[in-house]
Amino acid sequence: MKITVVGAGAVGATCADNIARRELAEELVLLDIKEGIAEGKSMDMMQTTTMCGFDTKIIGSTNDYAKTAGSDVVVITSGIPRKPGMTREELIGTNASIVKGVTENILKHSPNAIFVVISNPMDTMTYLALKSSRLPKNRIIGMGGILDSARFKFYLSHAIGCSANDLHGVVIGGHGDTTMIPLTRLATLNGLPVSNFLSEEQLKQVAADTMVGGATLTKLIGTSAWYAPGAAGAILVESIVRDEKKVFTCCVSLEGEYGQKDICLGVPVVIGKNGWEKIIDYKLNAEEQDTFNKSAEAVRNMNAVLSTLTL
Repeated sequence: MKITVVGAGAVGATCADNIARRELAEELVLLDIKEGIAEGKSMDMMQTTTMCGFDTKIIGSTNDYAKTAGSDVVVITSGIPRKPGMTREELIGTNASIVKGVTENILKHSPNAIFVVISNPMDTMTYLALKSSRLPKNRIIGMGGILDSARFKFYLSHAIGCSANDLHGVVIGGHGDTTMIPLTRLATLNGLPVSNFLSEEQLKQVAADTMVGGATLTKLIGTSAWYAPGAAGAILVESIVRDEKKVFTCCVSLEGEYGQKDICLGVPVVIGKNGWEKIIDYKLNAEEQDTFNKSAEAVRNMNAVLSTLTL
């Protein structure tokens, strides 16, 4: 098994570190455009092997896509990170050309790879990767919903005063401050609805905190978060390479599911060796479906910017 992570910044390096420690591949390639960064971080990670107990071979490369040849899974984290006050939408112009170029270069050497997209704005970058690669839809997966759902459970656990590991909660829709949809109605604590423990007002606050979870961290640390996004990318890769059939919220191509088509949006899917294998229907109520439709419209408006760019 061979895995490539493109982008050796904070998110990419953290994702690679998680992949290596989980021993998801015999060989892991970390690639970056900036001279020496990928090589240095790969060497640093390799020097932890005797302390952390893993044997994954990590190779760093400065823009040499030949070293990624034969990759089974490729994680794209490339692009500029979000700064305080910057929306994900404002990243489109810069990151679109980067993601398109990365996708095309990877496919020259790894035509059978499954792509995991983390670059922001993630819904639009996933859509771009799908359209520019012309790959089967199951091989293009946006990570965002996994991260948003983890943040949702974090805020729920603080509000209830319980372990986040005892919670089940998902966020669907777009991976944006105004487009994500925390499904409070379906969230549970060991099988019991969280509404048994929290008032409607408290649940609304949890949902609101979840939706600005990324912006909150950006404001605090001055750039995009990396520990949770990197870990989210790694567990998605793990479900692919180990064929775990786990259900995650991921950004995937919709062709009528949830009432939408010609768009990539976050919905619950089964993840296995073939990429995303099945969309799960959560049977949204009328209010939730209406919110989902509005989320789709907002993402569609972002996608429309792609047609104005020279890529």
